[in-house]
Amino acid sequence: MTTSGPRAFASDQMRFPLLREPAGTVAMFMRGPSNLLAAETLDRWPQQADTLLTLVGPEGAGKSHLAADWAERVGAVAFAGAEVGQADLSDLEGRAVLLDDADQADDDTLFHLMNLARSPGGALLMVSREPPTRRETTLADLRSRLDAIRVLRIEAPDDAVLAAALRRFFDERAITPGDELIDYLVLRMERSIPAARTVVARLDAEASGRKLNRALARTLLDDETVELF
Repeated sequence: MTTSGPRAFASDQMRFPLLREPAGTVAMFMRGPSNLLAAETLDRWPQQADTLLTLVGPEGAGKSHLAADWAERVGAVAFAGAEVGQADLSDLEGRAVLLDDADQADDDTLFHLMNLARSPGGALLMVSREPPTRRETTLADLRSRLDAIRVLRIEAPDDAVLAAALRRFFDERAITPGDELIDYLVLRMERSIPAARTVVARLDAEASGRKLNRALARTLLDDETVELF
């Protein structure tokens, strides 16, 4: 175990923890003040008068989980980034479409998708880190449409969301953590959902059958806030 920088964790190969069957995307998304407005808006969307929407937020905030929840619920066709350029867009008319990593799609394809979203039954939910107003494009018509799209913003996970994520990931490993451990981790870990999954996996491996508690977490984490990627 190293002594410089953030305290290192023991190898995840120490043992093979029992994992429960992962839940669906709907159950995986944790709601809290940082994402509640966006989540509740998507619960009611789309409406025919507003068929274009962008979901924006920092890496690890849960954008893709929330968008996947929406796509599963409404039966949307889902694409990630540039792969949508390989699709037969004519098959998407009258369908709801999810475009994750929307900034990776080319201008012509994106413009076509936005046109299709205006057809009866159509809708387009784009997901990206930056709002569409910051996208660079030479297409004037695309520029005006991007500037007019309604934007939903998700912030970095707040304490409530991080705590819920930690409990969920512990539960997948058949572990019931105490409130003291959850509170301790929330104050010291990187504020992202992937980091929550990482710290749970590493704590489980380090415990090697011992009870997980604040004392064990303290031996693994520096006193300062650490990143767990």
